[in-house]
Amino acid sequence: MELFDQVLEIDRTSRAARIQAGVYGPALEDQLRPHGLTLRHYPQSFAYSTLGGWLATRAGGHFATLYTHIDDLTESMRVVTPQGVSESRRLPGSGAGPSPDRLFLGSEGSLGIITEAWMRLQDRPVYQTTASVLFDSYTEAVAATRAIAQAGLYPTNCRLLDPNEARGSAGMESGGGILVLAFESADHPVDAWIERATEIVSDHGGRVQDRTRRDAAGASSGGAAGAWRSAFLRMPYWRDALAQRSIIAETFETACTWDAFEEFHAAVTTAVQGALNDICGGGTVSCRFTHVYPDGPAPYYGVRAPGRWDGLLAQWDEIKAAVSEAIISAGGTITHHHAVGRDHAPWYAQQRPDLYAAGLQAVKGRLDPAGIMNPGVLGIGMPGK
Repeated sequence: MELFDQVLEIDRTSRAARIQAGVYGPALEDQLRPHGLTLRHYPQSFAYSTLGGWLATRAGGHFATLYTHIDDLTESMRVVTPQGVSESRRLPGSGAGPSPDRLFLGSEGSLGIITEAWMRLQDRPVYQTTASVLFDSYTEAVAATRAIAQAGLYPTNCRLLDPNEARGSAGMESGGGILVLAFESADHPVDAWIERATEIVSDHGGRVQDRTRRDAAGASSGGAAGAWRSAFLRMPYWRDALAQRSIIAETFETACTWDAFEEFHAAVTTAVQGALNDICGGGTVSCRFTHVYPDGPAPYYGVRAPGRWDGLLAQWDEIKAAVSEAIISAGGTITHHHAVGRDHAPWYAQQRPDLYAAGLQAVKGRLDPAGIMNPGVLGIGMPGK
């Protein structure tokens, strides 16, 4: 698939492009940039992942609201299955039965190979304003974040860092955490939006620590937002470096509704801290919101713990199991944007409805009767099994 790496066609009027699935993130943006367009989908794995991979795993991007998952940016898809080709019609929306694209989005290669897709594009942003907000109370910080998520402002970035995350990633101390806000547009200045957002956070005890503004004349960045962004981009490399020093560094993410968050968060952090104490003799747990919706947040937890050089993988397995059990027991999703794969499969089986699993197995049997497409993923295997 690495040879399928081209933007084949651009519809500037509809602001969409037909793109081959093997193109890596940077190469895709390089091909769109001369047209003043962007897919605006930046997962943390951006440099090392492809459009087809994003589609097959229902990847989530960096931006916190509105077009957060690749699903939202997909206009139509072409998929080659062992039984033939499925190609959906280009449409901005349709109520004609279940969506064929939804069948293959997130199928993780189990039903066919995605070869190309028409993707919705955006004009490249020109205006951007960011702000960092400090809180003394984490409860108030969560309430402020919920109020922004429900205000119809749709910030580009709306990441709430708890005190541990703020200290470790942004290098700042705050008793209730830090909310990183950003708004951007290709069409108009966004000052009014961030002004309203800062009014909301002030109503919940938030204090704007720093604020930066970028327009067509130039760029500016810094403060807690800039520090956190830099740390975010380095996190995957830190994990490998820390593992070489017998330190367990891992993340896991989920989502729940706002009304459930307080109990959910307490249950998960208690379970994780207990597992770290039992398995590693201690460790730290941090939390940030990566995405926010009007009806709930996507908490993203990080763990750091001392490991044993001769048992890092076993320790990781035990911690992963404890974390996953806590998430499912508390009513969250086993993954918000990291896909299912093999690591999440046992808990995905608990989350999905049994009847749906049977239906998915039937689809597998029809599209892939020989069971050659990534067998076993999503809990579906050879036909009849």
